[in-house]
Amino acid sequence: MRKEVRRFRIAEQFLAASILLALHSSPAAAGAWTLPAGDTQIISGAIYSSAAESFDDAGGTVPTYYRKLLLQSYGEHGITDDLTLVLAPEYAIADEAAPNGKIIHADDFALLGGVRYRLTDAFGILSVQGSYKTAGAFDMSVSANQDSGSEIELRLLYGANFKLFGRDGYFDAEIAERWIEGARPNETPIDLTLGLHWSEKLTFMAQSFNIIAGGDSKPPYTFYRSHKIEFATLQRLWNGVYLESGAYFSPFGQNALVERGVDASIWVYF
Repeated sequence: MRKEVRRFRIAEQFLAASILLALHSSPAAAGAWTLPAGDTQIISGAIYSSAAESFDDAGGTVPTYYRKLLLQSYGEHGITDDLTLVLAPEYAIADEAAPNGKIIHADDFALLGGVRYRLTDAFGILSVQGSYKTAGAFDMSVSANQDSGSEIELRLLYGANFKLFGRDGYFDAEIAERWIEGARPNETPIDLTLGLHWSEKLTFMAQSFNIIAGGDSKPPYTFYRSHKIEFATLQRLWNGVYLESGAYFSPFGQNALVERGVDASIWVYF
């Protein structure tokens, strides 16, 4: 009985720390926590986003056209209690207006693979994650450019649990460096997640996804900042099956889309 209760609590923590999707702009991440040896979780879902404006170099807005559909699966498997294997295939479809007004269409498949290692749990959970992502049809962060290259990423993650008004909550903070081939500049993602378990079947989340790109860009790219805020709910349907749904928007940025989107995914833990 104790083992089953422990597995349920760990499952809730992992689900609460999961995102969709990147954001995203990148694959959903399961936070700083690692899976117990032999356990597996799979998150499959879709993100639809659009933009009628983009932020210019001064942070103002100019008209644009952008539509994106991202279909994504995110899988993890506990190799040991401290080491988790990550695998995330995705397929993206996007339409964007070029400077001359012509609509550009892009669609392609990409695959991310990596491992996350728990460094310590003495003061919360501190982990490090390394991953490689194959080149896709376009830059998931800011545009539908066809020159997007493969990515190598090194990420530092910290997670902690807390109590708020008698309810369990958690906090997850992540910072990474992403080295990108091709025209896109290297990126520094910073992701923050705050979750509150309202009941055994319902969790509320607030998340902030941020990307800052350096000055090593090549045309048509330049320096850019992308900031997104998402509010989401996680609902336990039965046993180890959950439904996540949410919506996000971009309150400010620089040389990036004024993006709005919705997402939904099914999560299975076994």
